[in-house]
Amino acid sequence: MRTLQCFVLLLLPFPAIAAANYTAAKTTDRGVDVVRLADAARGVEVSIVPSVGNRAYEMKVHGKNVLYFPGDVGAFKSGGGRGLNGIPFLGPWANRMAGGSFWANGKKYTFNSDLGTVRVNQNGIAIHGMLTNSALWQVTEVAADARSAHVTSKLEFWKYPELMANWPFAHEYEMTYRLADGALEVITTIRNLGAEAMPVAIGFHPYFNLPDVARADATTHIPARKHVETDPQLVATGELKPTDLPDAVSLKDHTFDDGYTDLVRDANGRATLSVEGGGKQIQVVYGPKFTVAVVYAPPDQNYICFEPMAAITNGVNLAHDGKYADLQTVAPGGTWRESFWVRTSGM
Repeated sequence: MRTLQCFVLLLLPFPAIAAANYTAAKTTDRGVDVVRLADAARGVEVSIVPSVGNRAYEMKVHGKNVLYFPGDVGAFKSGGGRGLNGIPFLGPWANRMAGGSFWANGKKYTFNSDLGTVRVNQNGIAIHGMLTNSALWQVTEVAADARSAHVTSKLEFWKYPELMANWPFAHEYEMTYRLADGALEVITTIRNLGAEAMPVAIGFHPYFNLPDVARADATTHIPARKHVETDPQLVATGELKPTDLPDAVSLKDHTFDDGYTDLVRDANGRATLSVEGGGKQIQVVYGPKFTVAVVYAPPDQNYICFEPMAAITNGVNLAHDGKYADLQTVAPGGTWRESFWVRTSGM
């Protein structure tokens, strides 16, 4: 019996040690309230600022940030959260909505830019939705266990008339950042609380850079069969053409501001885009409901964006025009949920 007791006592500390590897904590950075997730064993630390669009602004791997985020979070917040960097959430629609209006359930809705919740440019294009720098996210859980660390936040869209006036669907978002096995999973849940089906056209606009690797030394892999054709304002026309990308594209010679669909997927329905150089790699893995990848790598910049999107640009209006058959919706009382993952190697 004594031998058995000793054996049990020897085993007891190990779960506590494993649990201590992952931590999740509310803290501050430059005077700003943030949540920090850490995987000590793999040297990964993720920082999120809920009050500025619930944006992840750091994913440090052994001290090097793989997210493009110039400056610091204090200056970013004091500047109103302007500019795209880190991992911004684009909702209720991603990227461009043309015509200063949209169609849903056979009805036309016109944007009211005087409310300050949507910006319509001189060409009548509303860009990046309404929530990229929203302060309306509320943290509901911060926790860690032996397998992961996570933070969950909620935005109750239906509570705010200035939002509902420009997207009249009573709904709410729940977003979880989960760090496990060195990878960051971003889980988005949409709950439709209204009486009509709601179009799902959300997306993210993550900015990535390979630490200490020049753009000229990096290549990207975009496993897609079709290119989304656009007009001169980069609004999708509804036409898709076969891609002509090689397996590896050098960023020394190429720039991107392109949409792709019909992604090549594995047995779990996941598609993986990547950038690599100097023995380092960043992978972005799309869950099945993120059907579109926008890739943005402008000239003279050392970052690349792999944007998971639930629809092509202007997909809500193109669906009404009969030019886009893949628009997703969430039924009254229903839920839409999907993830994407960020993984690194060689860091």
